[in-house]
Amino acid sequence: MSTPLEVEPGSSSAQPEAVLEGVRKIEGRSLWQISWMRLKRDKVAIAGGIIVLLLIVVAIFAPLICKIVGVTPNDFHQDLVDPSLQTPIGKLGGMSADHPFGVEPVNGRDIFARIVYGARISLLIAFLATLLSVVIGVAMGIMAGYFGGWIDTLISRLMDIFLAFPLVLFALALVGAVPDSILGLQGDALRVALIVFIIGFFSWPYIGRIIRGQTLSLREREFVDAARSLGARRPYILFTELLPNLIAPILVYATLLIPTNVLFEAGLSYLGVGVRPPTASWGDMLSIAANWYQVNPTYMIWPGLSIFVTVLAFNLFGDGLRDALDPRSR
Repeated sequence: MSTPLEVEPGSSSAQPEAVLEGVRKIEGRSLWQISWMRLKRDKVAIAGGIIVLLLIVVAIFAPLICKIVGVTPNDFHQDLVDPSLQTPIGKLGGMSADHPFGVEPVNGRDIFARIVYGARISLLIAFLATLLSVVIGVAMGIMAGYFGGWIDTLISRLMDIFLAFPLVLFALALVGAVPDSILGLQGDALRVALIVFIIGFFSWPYIGRIIRGQTLSLREREFVDAARSLGARRPYILFTELLPNLIAPILVYATLLIPTNVLFEAGLSYLGVGVRPPTASWGDMLSIAANWYQVNPTYMIWPGLSIFVTVLAFNLFGDGLRDALDPRSR
């Protein structure tokens, strides 16, 4: 029988470094990292986000894309239109290798080029109007929720008034009454600025109510009480303590508000109060296509499909972003 080995006290326990040798250290994750991990698991939301990025790239590089394809948005091609019927020669609205989506009736303008340039107008107005709504809505909502009292009552009644306002009728009346030049703006620049103001200025109560409700909950939290007890002023509490905790609902609502503004801009253009021809706009293309629907519905497919894909992509990405930032909303 062999004698047992002598074991010194404490030698039977392994050192932590030996146990973790070769093992990756555990790192803490921020809330944004956790949200990104949740978002990556949502394949539908990621697909919507990819389509959104593609639409933004198409809008930014519209001239380059049309140059590569060899088409222009405003050039007439009378040789591609039947002079008696005023419709494109050929099947499917004149689709060919030179004109992938066909040409418009009467004038023969290339539909692909106008779809690409129309994305610029729709996304530009939607993003700027959303930015204006978010800025006003966040400012009003956070003040109403934090200060309370008569300020909350005044802002809440103001929200009710704006929500009850007949926005479409106001837009029709305002655009018709505005002169051709204001503050140095004229033409398309004036129309874009006017539509952005109408949509953005009258849409802020929606996000304002959401931010007000979130602020009412946050102002009673411990970190706000701690900031008050340390003598922090109100501007510091609003912009340093409350606003960073409102970033998630702001991002989610802004993402869901953009497709609504795309639809609203298309509706205004369809009614003839959007950007002026010959500037391409999806709503204006639908308005023209409606006159030729019985002859050939092909002209209505491309602008309608563009609006549908854009709105659907933003909504899918917005829903996924909401679930990632706030798992309790599932």
